[in-house]
Amino acid sequence: MIKIIISVSIILNIILIYFLNKKKIKKILFKSKIKEVDISEVHEIFESEKISLNLVGPKKETIIKSFCIPPDNKVVGMTSDYEGWILAVLSKNSNKIFEFGTCSGKTTYLMALNSPENAKIYSLTLNQEMTKNIIKEKVDNKISFRNIINESIYEKFLFSGSNVEKKINVIFENSLNFNQSSYKNFDLIFIDGGHTYSVVKNDSEKSFEMLNKNGLIFWHDYVPGKESAKDVVKYIHEIAKGKKIYHIKNTTLCFYKNSLRS
Repeated sequence: MIKIIISVSIILNIILIYFLNKKKIKKILFKSKIKEVDISEVHEIFESEKISLNLVGPKKETIIKSFCIPPDNKVVGMTSDYEGWILAVLSKNSNKIFEFGTCSGKTTYLMALNSPENAKIYSLTLNQEMTKNIIKEKVDNKISFRNIINESIYEKFLFSGSNVEKKINVIFENSLNFNQSSYKNFDLIFIDGGHTYSVVKNDSEKSFEMLNKNGLIFWHDYVPGKESAKDVVKYIHEIAKGKKIYHIKNTTLCFYKNSLRS
């Protein structure tokens, strides 16, 4: 009986230690294969500005128009405020932007608020009716496939009715069927649509064709060890063998800069 109690106690302690240190353990077990870089490696605009001997801060060029979504609003599928800030800052110098995956339109709105007045933003998404026709491929993660349905629930978006909505063209279409041939020379492309392997691969391959010579591609939800991001991580690790892909420190964003192509 004592042996059973000791065994149960050891198991419970192991479980407790795991949950208390889950993030640290996952970092050890699921080590990133992508080089992690500081935000300043993305663009010189993110380099810190010295204010005094013991204080540095952001450059004035990185001040953006922004907003926050209260947690109680329960909006699904959003970038963090830090990630949103990064994309909003880069939007300032982007005249052509493409986004795979509108969801609530938070990131779309931030990019529209901060991009030039004449900027064009295209955001591709599904609506609920379209999700009835999507098919899970053998290579696709089950949770990621389910999340496509769970996040394709919006017909109107956070930017709907705003004074920057005129910049945005929402395309309701399955990205697997999307013909990118007439969508070229984009400065900034954000991939945050379906997180299944087949969709991430499709969206990425099309993005490489759509990018201009100095353009940037960003992927959201690069989280090694997270089940719903498994296919995103798998695909990025595969293409990183032949392309210079970097992970931005303290974010779930990876990026590719065309001017750094291998």
